[in-house]
Amino acid sequence: MTWLVTGAGGMLGRDVVGELTRRGERVTGLDRTALDITRADAVERALAEHRPALVVNCAAYTAVDDAETDEERATAVNGDGPRLLARACAAHGARLVHVSTDYVFSGDARTAPYPEDHPTAPRTAYGRSKLAGERAVLEELPGASAVVRTAWLYGVHGTSFVRTMIGLEARRPTVDVVDDQRGQPTWSADVAERIADLGPRLGDGAHGVFHATNSGEATWYDLAREVFRLIGADPDRVRPTTTAAFPRPAPRPAYSALAHGRWQEIGLPAPRDWRAALHEALPGIRKESHPRETP
Repeated sequence: MTWLVTGAGGMLGRDVVGELTRRGERVTGLDRTALDITRADAVERALAEHRPALVVNCAAYTAVDDAETDEERATAVNGDGPRLLARACAAHGARLVHVSTDYVFSGDARTAPYPEDHPTAPRTAYGRSKLAGERAVLEELPGASAVVRTAWLYGVHGTSFVRTMIGLEARRPTVDVVDDQRGQPTWSADVAERIADLGPRLGDGAHGVFHATNSGEATWYDLAREVFRLIGADPDRVRPTTTAAFPRPAPRPAYSALAHGRWQEIGLPAPRDWRAALHEALPGIRKESHPRETP
């Protein structure tokens, strides 16, 4: 099976390419310099040249705060780009896995994680742009596409909250971290595995929306304390604070845990707990954060 991964230079894109390569799949990864998904001619050319059976769209405008004053650009990348990809996939007989986000929900649920079919109600420009992409993919390529929502990503590649906490632990005696936002810390490598599992099932009874986050719930404060504990630092050096202490242009979801019921429907287990994933991921992240100096 031949795969094409867009946004292959990002955290998740690199992990998807790596996971598919480990599985022996034929995969081409294109970063944003190699493929601008907002250009119809570039998208058509990429599909015609590489002739993939499966496309994974990891390309995205992810600057949540910048999107508040740059919604047109955010929508071009997160909404119009996925539509162009879906149309090209339809024309070439390819299937599409499109990565989305928890920001498509209002973020104010409290009783239980959001199921895949919960009504969407984004409160930010970023969330609106991502919802536009979801709708475009499902409209243009029904039955042969999947929207995979994820959240709170960290990984070996790129910047993340986990990497930031590792750095701050080495530089500050204490760290103040928000304790009134609750979600699911998620290792990008686990999401890559889910996408690799899901892709071949598309068109064979599997399509629509899936949630790919690690299980369980935590606040950013909980996550920071766990990072400190796992690297041998005193978790009490992490101090709780509120969202109000860190005002941002785009409101952050107070609650954005996602349910995982769709995986069982297609014969796959629910994702593992976030603590287990973090325990496995941290050695690689720490190694990448402090690479050995070369002479």
